[in-house]
Amino acid sequence: QEAKPECRGRWYLPAGRMEPGEGIVAALRREVKEEAGLECEPLTLLALEERGPAWIRFAFLARATGGTLKTLEEADSESLQATWWPGDPRSLPLRSPDILPVLDLATRYRRSPAHPPTLPRELPCSPLCLRLLLPFANAAGDLWVLLATAGTLHLPVVACGTSPSELRAGLRPPLLRLLRDCLAWEPQPAALGLLGLQHRPGGSGDTDGICFNVVLSIPPGSQRDEPPEPRDPALRWWPVREEGLRGRILQRLRAAVPVRS
Repeated sequence: QEAKPECRGRWYLPAGRMEPGEGIVAALRREVKEEAGLECEPLTLLALEERGPAWIRFAFLARATGGTLKTLEEADSESLQATWWPGDPRSLPLRSPDILPVLDLATRYRRSPAHPPTLPRELPCSPLCLRLLLPFANAAGDLWVLLATAGTLHLPVVACGTSPSELRAGLRPPLLRLLRDCLAWEPQPAALGLLGLQHRPGGSGDTDGICFNVVLSIPPGSQRDEPPEPRDPALRWWPVREEGLRGRILQRLRAAVPVRS
């Protein structure tokens, strides 16, 4: 139950901002402890919500592992109290209805997981960037993946811009620019999905970034028999011929954490 003057007495999920030098999971645990009185263990990301690099929110599914629910006698500036609510959350005075889709995702994930458990990995990253899995499949069932050729072949990495307009533009535009400028290709991509992310807290400004591993799929209607030839020699299409790898890639196209813009 919120303690902030502008929404005092209204209900919301435990939430808050990361502190400087803090990891994503550490921030989750701290906010749940401060606002609800519980210790918890994250199980998976449910969704990544974003309005560009300047505003990113991680929605987690977690389980309580200890502590006791915060009571009105323990009210402070973080929250008034916490409770387990068994009924319809829409019957409560909510701070915002934006938690309802998250609750729906959690209910559906517990019933039938839509993607593998996905949690941040502690690896350093310099900018805020996107590592792209871009598969291309034709009607015959052939599959290619776009790779970068500098050094060992690897998935392309695109840095997010830092200008005021870029910080508010969402995470998709840098990827669409890659398709347009490096491939001379302007398909209408399907939804962006998150496969994983990496962040190492507490480092210097050179290593305290976040890298999102994302998949961008192209609907069948915008495809052709072969992928477009890259205009940039630093990129190439790699045919996926090993059947097991091909199956795993196609499966992840249907099983990624949703990215909501």
